[in-house]
Amino acid sequence: MHHNRRMRYLSSSPGTTALVLDSPHSGTWYPEDFRHACQLSVLRRAEDTHVEKLYDFAPGLGVAWIEAHFPRSYLDVNRNLTELDVGLLDGPWPDPVEAGPKVRLGKGLIWKLTDEGEPLYDRLLGVAEVRQRIERCWQPYHQAVAEALAAAQARHGHAIHINCHSMPSVSASHATEFPGLVHADFVVGDRDGSTAAPGLTRWIADFLLARGYSVSVNHPYKGVELVRRHGDPARGRHSVQLEINRKLYMDEHSLELHEGQQALKQTLRALVEQLLTLDPGRF
Repeated sequence: MHHNRRMRYLSSSPGTTALVLDSPHSGTWYPEDFRHACQLSVLRRAEDTHVEKLYDFAPGLGVAWIEAHFPRSYLDVNRNLTELDVGLLDGPWPDPVEAGPKVRLGKGLIWKLTDEGEPLYDRLLGVAEVRQRIERCWQPYHQAVAEALAAAQARHGHAIHINCHSMPSVSASHATEFPGLVHADFVVGDRDGSTAAPGLTRWIADFLLARGYSVSVNHPYKGVELVRRHGDPARGRHSVQLEINRKLYMDEHSLELHEGQQALKQTLRALVEQLLTLDPGRF
């Protein structure tokens, strides 16, 4: 039963290479206990919609793949467990919390507001309810990423982790600390060189620039908890967050894929194939 439940909340396929990809925010399965108060259509815009389809070639290349099925608004695995807004709870939270910038935006571990600043709930959440989300979603997801990276490094002596995201073409009011920012085609993040060899991050940016895309490095997205927790370049584990502008592959209003997805997928496949041949120790 436990395994089946885990499959419902996330899926993973083991790889044979040094590369691990994960998509924490593309989930479209809304659990029954979510009971959100705002419109589902509004929540859907918070998803990194279709990201899992953009990389569907990865397992065939021997790349490990981990994917959340639950939506990020239900629980955001790209947050630390301390990033919890206790104002959402109906009782005291027994564990440490810290009110970082994401919490102030209403985008902590459990979302309080949509990207447009609309409240998700018209009720307080139970402490046990939040604990259950952590046990069903956060812990198994991070465990799956950690296991995949350990296996990749055991096979090849190093591991390259690409944390796969998408972003709106223009930042909404409560999405980031830069509302209204018009985004580049790609944003490559390594938390200012702390989660991957800066040369590897630069190599990825240059690869995309050479194909005619606009690229920003570490702005406005540096990478958050998944690269922070799992990247350790001094020990041969390189974690990079890759944000793709949704206008490149989908209609941001209807959420439908458009013809741009084909060229984008070719670029992403070429990027992954090149990363499979790289030794990050050279950077």
